[in-house]
Amino acid sequence: MSLKPLRRLGLALLASALLPSLASAEQTLRIGYQKSSTLLILLKARGSLEHRLQAQDVRVTWHEFPSGLPLLEALNLGNVDLSADVADTVPVFTQAAGAKLTYFARETPSPTAQAILVPADSPLRTLADLKCKRVAVTKAAGSHYLLIQALAKAGLTFQDITPAYLIPADGRAAFENHKVDAWVTWDPFVASAQNQQNARILVDGSGLASYQRYYLAGSDYAKAHPAVLQQVYLALREAGAWTKANPAAAARILGPLWGNLDSATVQQANARRSYDVQPVRLENLAEQQRIADAFYQAGLLPKAVDAQAVSLFEPLDAQSEARLSK
Repeated sequence: MSLKPLRRLGLALLASALLPSLASAEQTLRIGYQKSSTLLILLKARGSLEHRLQAQDVRVTWHEFPSGLPLLEALNLGNVDLSADVADTVPVFTQAAGAKLTYFARETPSPTAQAILVPADSPLRTLADLKCKRVAVTKAAGSHYLLIQALAKAGLTFQDITPAYLIPADGRAAFENHKVDAWVTWDPFVASAQNQQNARILVDGSGLASYQRYYLAGSDYAKAHPAVLQQVYLALREAGAWTKANPAAAARILGPLWGNLDSATVQQANARRSYDVQPVRLENLAEQQRIADAFYQAGLLPKAVDAQAVSLFEPLDAQSEARLSK
């Protein structure tokens, strides 16, 4: 195993983070995100991250992607420096492609925040009913793993269905126009489909896929700018706590950004997400290994993946940073 974690920030690194006078020129932090990247979208809307990084003379630019896989491909190519949260499956695919990425934070499991949807009047009632059906799913997304696990539970494989690999916007259109029999997706798309299209949940991720979302950075950027990652990590923790404590206020910000979703739909979606931001530890990668193995066995990965052969960033908590800054 070739594990190369970024160890806890030393005093020297932290001191440089806390002395803005050492920043001789403005830096730019390029952040990639998706519509479902709730916490970073909130930070973007409120200007919170720019405010935090102002002392380090860091400018932030924002770049939207349709789904997690192209986002991490851009990260690997160096077109962005930091990725907003992506589903647990996405880093496995990019790792198989030889990407050099660093995990720097995660959201604890939210299994009910993704689901297999069918129309309200669909005859499909059990997972076994998916046999020979056309199912929309986003390739490499967390919903992709959910579908694998759901099929396995019913004694089926991908050979028993006709998968339609579609990004969420196209999956929604196919579902709405009855071009597919089922759609596997995540919130806020689940809540939106429930409330706007009267979709029925055939099954969610409970007992099938824990659905952790990970934040990543390019490894070169992580090594060169640990102080910036430290501030992003703390901002994410604050945003997660604020979102859970202020669901209506969060909905007022997110609704227009999520396609003018009504407050009740946004709050329904957010209630199913943990938004509990934590460091990434080795033990958190056990399910990453199960995901990698499942995709490889299904013939969807080009090679086997060691999920622990990655770089980890270990942030300080706010209290430790405050003590060292005195």
